[in-house]
Amino acid sequence: MRSVEFMGRAVAPCKIVCIGRNYVEHIRELANEIPDEPVYFIKPNSAISETIIYQDGLHYEGEITFLIQKGRIVGAGVGLDLTLREVQSRLKAKGLPWERSKAFRGSAVLSPFVPINSWEGLAIEVYRNGELVQKGDVDLMLYKPDFLVTDIDRIFGLDDGDVIMSGTPKGVGPIMPEDAFTLRLSQNQKPLLTFRTYCLNST
Repeated sequence: MRSVEFMGRAVAPCKIVCIGRNYVEHIRELANEIPDEPVYFIKPNSAISETIIYQDGLHYEGEITFLIQKGRIVGAGVGLDLTLREVQSRLKAKGLPWERSKAFRGSAVLSPFVPINSWEGLAIEVYRNGELVQKGDVDLMLYKPDFLVTDIDRIFGLDDGDVIMSGTPKGVGPIMPEDAFTLRLSQNQKPLLTFRTYCLNST
């Protein structure tokens, strides 16, 4: 089992529950419809990684992430929901599930998690090769973290160590070999975490 770090120890998530279309501007940039209810998909434990392995058509989506214990949020981090965009578009056009484009091995690049008492005021910044490409906070989310925890637990169940990837703000884009990403998490403008990851060329 692959693991994430929380307070100096390894935690092995059973699953990663991802929220699609949770930021209006991101919905618009991909020309999607605003959903009437949360859009969920699940990545398996094998999706967890600390680095990016290059594939043709690979896109980044920076996200605020949450670690669950005893049915509540105990930690926050940042991550990249890696997406094979052309594959996703083809599957969506046919009305088929997204897993082939979203849940492949190494598709969840996750930082360590830091303890939090509240999710209010959390914000993310994503830099690609030093350029700010994404910026967003919990106030921009259509569905806030407390609602997501309750709704996800009702539908799927949440186990200790499970991770929620809470959706991506606008600014997603393609990844090239040797790209470097810096993701920053803050709360009420106070820095909480900086995470750096790199794209490795599989060839």
